[in-house]
Amino acid sequence: MDLTGKVAIVTGATSGIGAALAKCLGASGAAVAVNYASDHEVAEHTVAEITRKGGRAVAIHADVSLAADVERLFHETTKAFGPPSVLVNNAGRYDFSPIDVVTEEAFHREFNLNVLAAILTVQEALKYFPETGGSIINISSITSENPVHNSALYSASKGALDTLTAALAKELGPKRIRVNAVAPCSMLTEGFYRLANRGSELEETMTAATPSGWPGVPDDIAPLVAFLASDDSAGVTGWVTGERISASGAALIAHPTVAEGSGPLPSEIPEKRLRRVKNLVFPET
Repeated sequence: MDLTGKVAIVTGATSGIGAALAKCLGASGAAVAVNYASDHEVAEHTVAEITRKGGRAVAIHADVSLAADVERLFHETTKAFGPPSVLVNNAGRYDFSPIDVVTEEAFHREFNLNVLAAILTVQEALKYFPETGGSIINISSITSENPVHNSALYSASKGALDTLTAALAKELGPKRIRVNAVAPCSMLTEGFYRLANRGSELEETMTAATPSGWPGVPDDIAPLVAFLASDDSAGVTGWVTGERISASGAALIAHPTVAEGSGPLPSEIPEKRLRRVKNLVFPET
């Protein structure tokens, strides 16, 4: 994909899926704002990888669930590269807990980052996108349509993001702004290997869930996002818009015990419930 001349903002781009998307967009010619919420050092590493290969990138701190931070993110991006025409809403939070322990605070944490943040960034993007239009790509999850055990809060937030995508595609179509969602399955990221070692039972379960025997890594979906960001997906009339594209390798997630003999997912085991933030996975304390 040729993204030469485009400016892209990727939220939650320090590691995992976000970093892979930022690096792919940079390699395709876009100038990339690598957004991060806390880890400046890792964000700068992502920037360095992009610039080392001849791309342009800058790390910008912002909590995208806060309107003031979102305003600054777009201002600093424009100051560095010019106004953006591509927005990738990747920042997200993963809370896997039984419904009986979900609190108001947990609900707002999840929905503030997984839903409200996308609303705030789109609102700000409308102030900067050119008259010729642009592309917004929301990173969803296959759990929005096929929830796994203990994922009520997370799956509901991603379902809301899918609906937001469809509604915005209709609303923003006249402005020639395309809005799509990409829904990946669980992938092998740095965060995954904080939870499980290579060759672990969990990795084997993820592998068995795909007909190809390949569980997927962030680089597998990055070209799809680059396509949606490119003019190739726009055609003459902005034809590819309002879509939710499942990028899961045909993963079977109707039941977590997809492989014979595989045990329950960690989210089913009380002492191993997970809190996942920005593609990083941490055991609850």
